[in-house]
Amino acid sequence: MKTKTIFYFIVLFFVFLIFSGTMFTVNQIEQAVITRLGKPVRVINEPGLHFKIPLLEVVAFFDKRLMSVELSALEVTLGDKRRIMVDAFGRYIITDPLKFYQAVGSERGVLDRLNPVVRGSLSSVLGGENLSSLLSETRISVMNRIRDEVNRAVRSFGIVVVDLRIRKTDLPPQNSAAICNRMISEREREARELRAKGIEIAQVIKSTADKENAISLSEANTKVQILIAEGECEAYKIYIEASLKDKDFFKLFQTLEAYHQAFNSKNSTVVLSTQSAFFALMKGK
Repeated sequence: MKTKTIFYFIVLFFVFLIFSGTMFTVNQIEQAVITRLGKPVRVINEPGLHFKIPLLEVVAFFDKRLMSVELSALEVTLGDKRRIMVDAFGRYIITDPLKFYQAVGSERGVLDRLNPVVRGSLSSVLGGENLSSLLSETRISVMNRIRDEVNRAVRSFGIVVVDLRIRKTDLPPQNSAAICNRMISEREREARELRAKGIEIAQVIKSTADKENAISLSEANTKVQILIAEGECEAYKIYIEASLKDKDFFKLFQTLEAYHQAFNSKNSTVVLSTQSAFFALMKGK
C-alpha cells in the first residue's frame, strides 16, 4: 500500500510538471513567438494565459514598449569637408515579432544589426550637409531624413525606428588639438595687435599732452612777461609823475636810495672823494 502511494505521488508530480509546462502567461507589455524545434510556428500578441507543447515548443518574449538603443560614435565628413564625431541614439518599437525573431533573434542583437544601418545613413545624409545646418533649426529635418532612410533599411527587421537623435557633435581629437592651437595663435595675434594699438594711442596721447603742456607754459610765460612789462611800465610812469611834482624831494629820495644800496652790506667798502657829488647830502647841501 505504501509503495503504491509513492508511485501515485510520482505520477502526479510528472503530470503536474507536464501540465504546467504547457501553460505560459503573456502580459500587457509583451508579445511572444512560439518555436517548435527551432522553427517559429505562431505569434501571440494578446495578453493572457496560453498553451504550448511541452519539451517541443519554446516561447520567446519581446517587449511591446518603446525601447532605446545607444549607437557607437561615428566620424563623419560633412558637405563642407569638415570632419565631426557624431554621438547618436535611437528609439524603436517591435511591430512584427516574427520578422524580428527571424532577423535579429533577440533584443540584445538589435544593436549589432541597427548600428551599421544607422552609421551608413548618417554618413550618406550628413555628407551632403554643412556644419551650420546641424547647429540650426534644420537639424530636426536632417534627423528625420536619416530616420526615414533607416526605417526603409530595417523594414525586414520587424521594427520601426520612431526617433533618431544626435546627442552630441564634436570634432575629432586631432582636429580639436589643431583648432585649439589655431585659436590660441589667433588670440595671441589679436593681443599683439591690441597692445601695439594701445602703445600707439598712448604715444599719441603723451605727445598731445606734451604739446599742450608746452603751449600752456609758453602762453603762461608770455602772460607773465606781459604783466611784468605792464607793471614796470606802470611803476615807471608813477615814478616819473612823482618826480615831476617835487624835483628836490625826488632828488633827495634818489640820494637816500643810493645810500641804501651802497651801504646795505656790512662788508661794503666805498672809496670816494669827499668832493664827490655822492656826499653832497651829507655835507648839508
